[in-house]
Amino acid sequence: MNAAVDIPEEKSRLTQSRVRAAWLFLTPMIVIILMVAGWPLARTIWFSLTDANLSDLGNVNFIGLENYLTYIDYGDGDGEWVGVLADGKWWISVWNTVYFSMISVTLETVLGLIVALILNAKFPGRALVRAAMLIPWAIPTIVSAKMWGWMLHDQYGVINDILMFFGLINSPLAWTANNDLAMNAVIMADVWKTTPFMALLILAALQMLPSDCYEAAYVDGIHPVRVFFKVTLPLIKPALMVAIIFRLLDALRIFDLIYVLTSNSEATMSMSVYARQQLVEFQNVGLGSAASTVLFFIVAGCTVVYLMAGKVKFD
Repeated sequence: MNAAVDIPEEKSRLTQSRVRAAWLFLTPMIVIILMVAGWPLARTIWFSLTDANLSDLGNVNFIGLENYLTYIDYGDGDGEWVGVLADGKWWISVWNTVYFSMISVTLETVLGLIVALILNAKFPGRALVRAAMLIPWAIPTIVSAKMWGWMLHDQYGVINDILMFFGLINSPLAWTANNDLAMNAVIMADVWKTTPFMALLILAALQMLPSDCYEAAYVDGIHPVRVFFKVTLPLIKPALMVAIIFRLLDALRIFDLIYVLTSNSEATMSMSVYARQQLVEFQNVGLGSAASTVLFFIVAGCTVVYLMAGKVKFD
């Protein structure tokens, strides 16, 4: 009886020892995260509740939620709603960001899946092709944005030359200056750069699939297309969903690619570009911080909803 009692007690002490060791290793990382991310976030939220101005940050007054939404009464029944949530340009940036995220992530997922399936097959030079595939993703975003800016230039851009050579257009197009084409140009550049990221994650999932399922399907004479939809896709779904949520959260925060290609154009302005404009150009730290805070809660909300939906499970 004593031996039977001692075993659970020994396991309990071992578990407590492992928990203490885990916290010992995690504490420095948690402290660093709080210093690098937690403090700036708290500072941003605080500034969003003030009338802070970039030219005079020493004179800051608390104004509550006025930067988000408030009604100004001018008397005689006249008044208006002001703040981030009352700004039409903000809602344009929200729509631009959502549209960009949905289209780009969808294209990157489909193309990334196709590329991963190709790279998962055996063919001569496969290792070299895999390495070359990562080049667009490895190039810094600013560099790739400037490169695409030159390629899409209406006078000497290679994209227009190619399209005109094949007779797809009659005259050069101003991709980044035309409001009807600017968002397409941004999506094109983003898909080129980020598709390798999606392909890499999906390829890693494909490499982990058991071979016996495919051997059984081959023996039974099942068509490869049916095998893909009935076997491959369900098995890689967890990894695919993780890749999609990672990419979606990153797309919602898009700034550098859009800003370099189209600057402050309303046709492509994202939520991050809007916040930057308020902070730097208009020097309204309070309003810019409010926009940044709203963006943070949107991204955090997407993450929480995804986790609560049970798409990602932690053991």
